[in-house]
Amino acid sequence: MYKIAVIGDHDSIYGFEILGLSTYPIQYPDEARQLIRHFYNTGKYGIIYITEEMAAEIKEEIERYQTLTIPAIIQIPGITGNTGAGIENVKKSVEQAIGSDILFSKE
Repeated sequence: MYKIAVIGDHDSIYGFEILGLSTYPIQYPDEARQLIRHFYNTGKYGIIYITEEMAAEIKEEIERYQTLTIPAIIQIPGITGNTGAGIENVKKSVEQAIGSDILFSKE
């Protein structure tokens, strides 16, 4: 069974620990890069949640794993608010998978 990791600043992710997820509070982009590489190399993590703010700092690292099924890297809002990057990435992934815009409305 795969584990779920949550990466970001402490204030944004500490609540996920209560849910039983593995939390990794970090301050610097290099820490996030190293964690993602470690998670990929161990093969123990199926989902990696990362705050949108930190993901923006390591965009090139996330893109390396974008085409892989596992681990799935999903951006979540931090305490600073929602930038929309997480929703946009999920939208792009679904569009690639089904060939259609999921937010398009014919009204």
